[in-house]
Amino acid sequence: MTRRTRQVGELLKEELSDIIRREVKDPRIGFMSITEVDLPTDLRTAKVYVSVLGTDEEREQTVTALRSASGFIRHHLKPRLRMRQIPVLDFQSDRSMEYAQHISETLRAIEEDRRQRAPGSATEAKGAE
Repeated sequence: MTRRTRQVGELLKEELSDIIRREVKDPRIGFMSITEVDLPTDLRTAKVYVSVLGTDEEREQTVTALRSASGFIRHHLKPRLRMRQIPVLDFQSDRSMEYAQHISETLRAIEEDRRQRAPGSATEAKGAE
């Protein structure tokens, strides 16, 4: 990824978040955040990764609503970006935050289990009596 594609990706991320929050009035869009915008070097398409807080159904509804509003969003991007061509937006569900939370919970459970099995723990002291 070149410096230019990184810069355009960050700018797109900020502008998309603002447009979705202020302009898009679709009730299917839940509590979401844009986690990443991935652009090829030709800047013609943009994969927009969206993290949605909620159930699988809410996640799917939000991504579907964003996909159907992509033309509207591109129309609102045009005056904000000084680009000859506005990239075609491809919204994708991003489950990385959910996965990170799952990993964190698993690590906590392992740590708790390790503490309970440690020598001198409260469970061993009760068994010795």
